[in-house]
Amino acid sequence: MPSTITARSLFNRLRYKHLLMLVTLGNSQNLHRAAESLNMSQPATTRMLQEIEQAFGCTLFERQSRGVRATVLGEELLRFARAALNGLERCAEDLADRQSGGYGYLSIGAIMGAVPDLVVQSIADMKASHPLLRLRIMGDTSDQLSELLDQRRIDVAVARLSSVEDRQRFDFEALGNEHLTVVVRAGHPLTHEATPDLAQLVDAWPWILQPDTSPARVALERAFERLDVASPNDVIECSSVFAMLQLVQITDAILVLTDTVVRDYIHTGLLTALDLEIEEQLSPFGIVLRKGEPLSRELEIFLGKLKARAA
Repeated sequence: MPSTITARSLFNRLRYKHLLMLVTLGNSQNLHRAAESLNMSQPATTRMLQEIEQAFGCTLFERQSRGVRATVLGEELLRFARAALNGLERCAEDLADRQSGGYGYLSIGAIMGAVPDLVVQSIADMKASHPLLRLRIMGDTSDQLSELLDQRRIDVAVARLSSVEDRQRFDFEALGNEHLTVVVRAGHPLTHEATPDLAQLVDAWPWILQPDTSPARVALERAFERLDVASPNDVIECSSVFAMLQLVQITDAILVLTDTVVRDYIHTGLLTALDLEIEEQLSPFGIVLRKGEPLSRELEIFLGKLKARAA
């Protein structure tokens, strides 16, 4: 019968160096490479892993012919270890910044659709009232921002909840929504068609789409299902919005993104919006925070400015 794991028993046995070893091994999936990265011998690294597994009373990594792979329980512990190490690094940065006369540090993640109208303006307001505050912006898709928030690499995300698990991990307050727009490069043959048909475009042209876990892609796939057509086969799947916007200008591909992202490109004539309505709605985007955590003074002020802009 395995012994019950308690927080006190782990406090007595686990150290940050153990967490660092776990994360390094999880990233490399190889004991030899992990040992080199940690400047340790491989036997010492193996012993440390055995100590951790003994502390938790379970196998955290499966040994394979070419390395190791985290078990289900190992993945759970890796999530905690990454968050703990990121939290420690963030704490050290905050202390160093304040000791040198700074005003703290705030890391913000945002989907591209929220950046032009809400996030950038709120950050400008924040810097005007707190010029010494260090601000960092990370732009990504909602699913990726959820992971960054869970790993404590950002303090807040302006994004969508992209899974049921997100609703369990995070608090959410809606700020607004976007609409999907279908665009092509300037001068594209489709710009001469009065009202293109979405079903007919699926196999006739290449497409540039976000990953299938992104809310925009999910909404587009629902549109294909409603029209009873298969998803496009000729697809460039891309998680970088900037790369997507570059690709669509130099190819004949069709791009589907939110209106706020492509708006300026349409106004400057680089892209043309097709007279094509996608009825499917995206879920609202808003403020995403880790559940049950107190807000720093800087984050409270920023969220106030963000909500004021949204209103």
